[in-house]
Amino acid sequence: MSYEAKLKELGVTLPDPPKPVANYVPVVRVGDLLFLSGVLPSRDGQLVMTGKLGQNLSIEQGMEASRIAVLNGLSIIQSEAGSLDRVKRIVKMVGHIASAQGFTDQPQVLNGASDLLVSLFGEAGRHARVAVGAAELPRQAPVEIELIVQLLS
Repeated sequence: MSYEAKLKELGVTLPDPPKPVANYVPVVRVGDLLFLSGVLPSRDGQLVMTGKLGQNLSIEQGMEASRIAVLNGLSIIQSEAGSLDRVKRIVKMVGHIASAQGFTDQPQVLNGASDLLVSLFGEAGRHARVAVGAAELPRQAPVEIELIVQLLS
């Protein structure tokens, strides 16, 4: 089954790729690798939620924010590659989690994104990962996700 068909089977519709909020490009291709800039949990240019984990957002809300951010990342990949079926492997994800002092469940928050990637791509969706706490993120976003993706040659 193709990844595009699997996405439909999962009942997921990708949003339009988000526009950069500053002077950068959303993705750079080097050979068969895509390097995505940080992606926020937004829809139609607006953040779906703001705040910090462990302060005014729950782990479940953070997981949803990371899921929305990775959907935006997938839309960037689809736009650049022409189809998600060109994805060979999700290589690495870095998740920055806006965290209140003492909050240490960043890995669980990032599972919202990781779980979706594994559901969609199977073994090819299993990736290296870093989940770090951040004092502040752009526009008061709760999460920001970076991806490195390998495409089929």
